[in-house]
Amino acid sequence: MTRPRFHLAIAVHDLASARAFYREILGFAEGRSDAHWVDFDMFDHQLVIHEVETGGGVTGTNPVDGDAVPVPHFGALLHLTDWFALRDRLVAAGTEFIVEPHVRFEGEPGEQHTMFFLDPSGNALEFKSFADNAHVFTP
Repeated sequence: MTRPRFHLAIAVHDLASARAFYREILGFAEGRSDAHWVDFDMFDHQLVIHEVETGGGVTGTNPVDGDAVPVPHFGALLHLTDWFALRDRLVAAGTEFIVEPHVRFEGEPGEQHTMFFLDPSGNALEFKSFADNAHVFTP
């Protein structure tokens, strides 16, 4: 049985630049679209960008293992090979990272590779890969 997928809708202030970012920089396949929104395949989950006058933005940060984690943020848990491929794609595109790609909680049950960056509307994205997915929710 296939696991259910999630659907995430976010606000962007410039549909053309956001569309190019998600399609060309992140490599997400484009699905359906209309004049003010576009669906993307984000690692087998549905991401919808909706154009509004004031979209995106970070409202604060929280300290996590020495990093200032932007809030709000979204992203996905990836297989390690996918995480490295995305990291390499972002580095090659000259992406400015909020939190540079690195290993967090090293040697602990929640050990993970993580990275944070912004889309063109200021939405913060995190992509990470756990050393052991059995510990995704371990306290």
